Amino acid sequence: MADHIIVTDEDATRIIRLRRPEKKNALTQDMYSAMSRAIDTAQNNPAIRCLIITGGSGVFTAGNDLDDFLQASRDKSERPTNAIKFLHSLVQNVKPLVAAVDGIAIGMGTIMLFHCDYVLASTTATFSTPFIQYGLVPEGASSLLMPQMMGHQRAFAMLAMGRALNAEDAHTAGFVNAVVAPGHAETEARKAAREICALSPEAVAITRKLLKLPPDEMVRRIEHEGHLFGERMRSDEAIAAFDAFFARRKT
Repeated sequence: MADHIIVTDEDATRIIRLRRPEKKNALTQDMYSAMSRAIDTAQNNPAIRCLIITGGSGVFTAGNDLDDFLQASRDKSERPTNAIKFLHSLVQNVKPLVAAVDGIAIGMGTIMLFHCDYVLASTTATFSTPFIQYGLVPEGASSLLMPQMMGHQRAFAMLAMGRALNAEDAHTAGFVNAVVAPGHAETEARKAAREICALSPEAVAITRKLLKLPPDEMVRRIEHEGHLFGERMRSDEAIAAFDAFFARRKT
């Protein structure tokens, strides 16, 4: 539903807010599509100089909505899913991107942060990529970006062992800039955005481009991961893990 993603432009900042609290902001294909549009339409708009992604107070996102995710995975067409299109939007984005995380960030909720430029997290934030628990493999170029930013050992613990990090751990690992009080992540993200918007847009854009990996390299990794992810989705191990998850949810 379109109303699960609220997009507002305030001064020179576009705020993309996840709003599906009854499902802990779990991401559907429609939500991915709406976020992609919000990012893509900002690219050639000189009035928008910074982007913020936020889940509001108390939660960031529980990651993929598993019902929606499994339905999309059964689509036999060759078209990329909206989740993949969203990742491409992140990779091709040229505007500074700030994230405000207040609560859980699971799966894609953590992965998207590695495509952001500045991340605020509240003390209640937790970060996890539990693909391994479902017999799956990393996605979203996380196998490239996470070791680069955190080091191999921390990335292995998250991606290959399924271990979660709290806000302080994430700050120590280097992908969270600052840890703030609960309910203050979005406020601090807005402050950071105003700081960025007050700087030379050309100089910021050039500096950001120098700091980022080439988009083509990230796209290649996303495509390679996506191929392996698709194979694992069809594996007996993954099917059994999802069946067990839905059986537990019914009890």
